[in-house]
Amino acid sequence: MTFNGFSDAGLRFLDDLTANNTREWFEEHKDIYKNELQEPALAFISAVGERLQEISPAVRYDSRTNGGGSLMRINRDTRFSKDKSPYKDNISMMFWEGDGKKTEEPGFGMRIMDGNGGLISGMFGFDKPMLEAFRQAVLDDRFGAELDKIIKTLKKQGYEIEGGDLYKKVPRGYPEDHPRADYLKFRGLYARVETLTRETLTSPKLVDEVVGHFKAMAPLQQWLVKVKQTI
Repeated sequence: MTFNGFSDAGLRFLDDLTANNTREWFEEHKDIYKNELQEPALAFISAVGERLQEISPAVRYDSRTNGGGSLMRINRDTRFSKDKSPYKDNISMMFWEGDGKKTEEPGFGMRIMDGNGGLISGMFGFDKPMLEAFRQAVLDDRFGAELDKIIKTLKKQGYEIEGGDLYKKVPRGYPEDHPRADYLKFRGLYARVETLTRETLTSPKLVDEVVGHFKAMAPLQQWLVKVKQTI
């Protein structure tokens, strides 16, 4: 499959789904989802995934549509949510590096919502082993200095840095006066940018723009890969 851009019809589907978030409406318009969103998303995943091998041959991408691949399921898990809307109002894709679940490994992601697109690089949250490894890396002279340089560079380039659901204080047992103490409050770490317009999303040039951003954000993702390898 060749990626030629997402269609206006696909983006309108997401807009309409927000206003008609029912199983009945979705089933009536399922062909639009499959033809105008799912099919081009799989072509996009293949095109971007191949290009990401230039960053690391270990970056993974997967064309399955059952939720186990790069394309996230559009169905919402409502078991523990007060919001019982059956569908997400966005379409999301992940590319990851590691043998675990895609959402638990250092990687790259894109989300399309409200006619715009956003990109991330990193990890939304750390499990306990990764959290401890991350904190030790922050305190380490070499690893910590490298992280600080990466973050400062990304901020200068216009990327926002997020630390997940932050701790209010430096965790007990860690130095509050450390020059990188603010990083010790992080529960995750990722860079993000939301500059993809409707015009870009509907163009074949989307692949080049996304890969360009991912390459710029790759030092953060690759730093997290190195930290995870210490576990």
